Amino acid sequence: MLDKIIYNTVLCQTFSPCGKYLIAGNIYGQIAVFDLDSILNPVIELLTADYNRPKHLHLLGNGAQICSLASTENFLIVGTVNEISGWDWKSIVHSKLSKPKWVVKITSQSSFEQTDVNSLWYSEQENKIYAGCGDNKVYVYDLEDGKLVNKYDGHNDYIHSIHGRAQQLISAGEDGLVMLWDTRTGKSHIKLEPHANAKVARPDIGKWIGSATLGDDWIVCGGGPRLSLWHLRSLDAVTVFDIPDHGIHVSFFHDDCVVAGGAAKYLYQLSYSGEVKVELPVSATTVYSAILRTNPNNLLAIAGSSPEIDICTSFNYRDQVLHFR
Repeated sequence: MLDKIIYNTVLCQTFSPCGKYLIAGNIYGQIAVFDLDSILNPVIELLTADYNRPKHLHLLGNGAQICSLASTENFLIVGTVNEISGWDWKSIVHSKLSKPKWVVKITSQSSFEQTDVNSLWYSEQENKIYAGCGDNKVYVYDLEDGKLVNKYDGHNDYIHSIHGRAQQLISAGEDGLVMLWDTRTGKSHIKLEPHANAKVARPDIGKWIGSATLGDDWIVCGGGPRLSLWHLRSLDAVTVFDIPDHGIHVSFFHDDCVVAGGAAKYLYQLSYSGEVKVELPVSATTVYSAILRTNPNNLLAIAGSSPEIDICTSFNYRDQVLHFR
């Protein structure tokens, strides 16, 4: 187990709806539950050496890596290999994990194929879960009855990232495509190929897109190609960010800034025009997950190829380091 501790990689994180817990999933099928109240507001007299370690550490049944996580009011939704499961929050935040409330199997074309559920996005408005998978497809499930209601087919290689906004979903894949879908029809209406743009392309790193996110008027994406900001209507690359990374895995919008990270020493906050606002040092050599909230308090959690998870409450510097071990 010592090797596992040293070489731990955290692929995904989410916050519980009550705001008290940070949940993280790793490549060994473990889910860590961190008690944020006791970490952020410790009682000095009661402080123990392991206060920054998980309150609970759950091993999911088959030990498959935890590829993605999403939160709803009722469930922690977990994407692993060939399946998506929904776990009751009461069970997750207690020491003994019961069985999942529901399980959805991803049936791949070949029985030998392993389909990783690489990215999850929950639409609260529709009460549907969208899953970007290793078989090049996005699956849409209705959480009322667990039925598959749609399947988006357009990528030629596995999907790294999905994100939704209003009635649109964006997907990014190993094939170098960024696709925009209308969730009402399930049809793709925009297809971007960032690697085909000379300003953005980095052939030495590859054409894969590790992350793509939708804003009101913008798309931010990156991977092998440089992190770039695209106008949603004109589809022009308005800003190509000049940061020293070797591949982008995280990108999202916050407060008129772009937050991004990946194979780099820092998590970056950047203005839309490309100015570096904040460089946050990170514990992981490659960041695979960064999640941010502003309610009930400001919190940014950064994780990746390390057992350490960086916690920032001001978004400007690292306050604490949690240990997933």
